Amino acid sequence: MEKIRCGWCEKDDLYRKYHDEEWGKPIYEDKMIFEFLVLESFQAGLSWYTILTKRENFRKAFDQFDYNKIAQYSDRKIQELMQDSGIIRNKLKILATVNNAQKFIEVQKEFGSFSQYIWSFVNGSPIDNMPKMLSDVPATTEISDKLSKDLKKRGFKFMGSTVVYAHMQATGMVNDHLENCLTRV
Repeated sequence: MEKIRCGWCEKDDLYRKYHDEEWGKPIYEDKMIFEFLVLESFQAGLSWYTILTKRENFRKAFDQFDYNKIAQYSDRKIQELMQDSGIIRNKLKILATVNNAQKFIEVQKEFGSFSQYIWSFVNGSPIDNMPKMLSDVPATTEISDKLSKDLKKRGFKFMGSTVVYAHMQATGMVNDHLENCLTRV
């Protein structure tokens, strides 16, 4: 079987690099998990490519995704973010990021780390779906539904099941690389 890349990433080098080096690789470090939660929540209703092209701007604007700092953002800082053309200037998503940083810290206190909490939904190890074609990759699953519901119950915003499943893919909680993808070992 010829090894190829998953078809969604052939747009350009940025997409290919993200696909080859990050997407689907398990992430257990809280700061990186938070970064993807922020990026996925901003992606809601937009293309992932749009978010990837602005990723460095998001890092700068949101203090390198330091959730402790973000949890303390003032109204003045929120207004600064609303003027930053390098990011998505959606006030509801910016406010959700501040809220989600606060909730993230609460979950850390309860579970010892956010990683322990979120990975418990897949029993601590990635689910390998081995899709044959892109059309075999779901937008949501029972697990993303359950995780989304729990996050919302805990007060998180912009965490619908589709966003949560995309987060699970990005952070390697599920592996949806096609079975003949060159990144599979």
